[in-house]
Amino acid sequence: MSKRTLDSFFKPSTPKRPKIETETEPADANADAKPPSQHPSYPIPIPQLPEHIEVNLEHGTPYKQGQEINNQPHLDLVHFQPYIPRATANEFFKFLRRELPFYRVRYTARRGNVSTEINTPRWTTVFGIDETSTFENGRAVDVRTGSPVPPTKYQCTPRPIPACLEILRKQVEAHAGVEKGYNFCLVNYYAGGDDSISFHSDDERFLGSRPNIASLSLGGERDFLMKHKPAPVTGSADAKPGATAAVGRQIKMSLGSGDMVIMRGETQSNWLHSIPKRKGNTAGRINITFRRAVVPAGTNNYYHYNVGSGGMYRWDDISREMVETK
Repeated sequence: MSKRTLDSFFKPSTPKRPKIETETEPADANADAKPPSQHPSYPIPIPQLPEHIEVNLEHGTPYKQGQEINNQPHLDLVHFQPYIPRATANEFFKFLRRELPFYRVRYTARRGNVSTEINTPRWTTVFGIDETSTFENGRAVDVRTGSPVPPTKYQCTPRPIPACLEILRKQVEAHAGVEKGYNFCLVNYYAGGDDSISFHSDDERFLGSRPNIASLSLGGERDFLMKHKPAPVTGSADAKPGATAAVGRQIKMSLGSGDMVIMRGETQSNWLHSIPKRKGNTAGRINITFRRAVVPAGTNNYYHYNVGSGGMYRWDDISREMVETK
């Protein structure tokens, strides 16, 4: 890619101000309201974005120039501080927390001969379908034949990305340099400092090689840690079987509302990332990640671990917490 192309790729754009209603032309929130996103797979209708948020997403991103970070082995990041203007990001956070269905997934993990019950330490939800299928007129169809997918293809019921997130997907996709578009949107809600995600990498085979993953933060600030996977020690007569050595330095970023990190190239194959607990933090945070799954195993995995079979939760403005709905 030429320097001119790179310069234009990361050139910041100036956000346009949303239209301000005058006293002689009062705003009516319901007069031109768009119908909500609805689908048989949705447990609830999902409203579309208020116009002023939509306008700022369409015309105000990226708000700041992205910084490339590739100064360590196998590391290839682009960091936006912020990608979405802070005020818009905070409103977007409140909207998604209030309007999306969330889940507190429980599942069984096996470590050797021991089974452990895991209670996911955050609320999750997911939308999308892998590249072997697509949605046409609300139906999941095979991309090769155009026929409806058989009920045996998936162990779950895939959900199309609702309009309020589809707008963001298109925006991020245009600035992420992806060869093919994103087809999955994962949303995590961290209620406070006790909610977290441990070190992991998104290197599953169903993501293909060199996956491009965009991770957007909304709401409260949290630390984002990265460390290189240990490298095996070889070529030494004194090396013990299975010995490993550290590679590179650990990275710590403070992600604020509207910040975005794009992880690409060899990053997922060689680096781990996490959101650690932060004692005393009471601010809620939403993380949105866009990615592309290439086979049905990806669809099954994402719905199993982000929707599961338990109850749905909704944000309650009165109690200021997620409440399970019947």
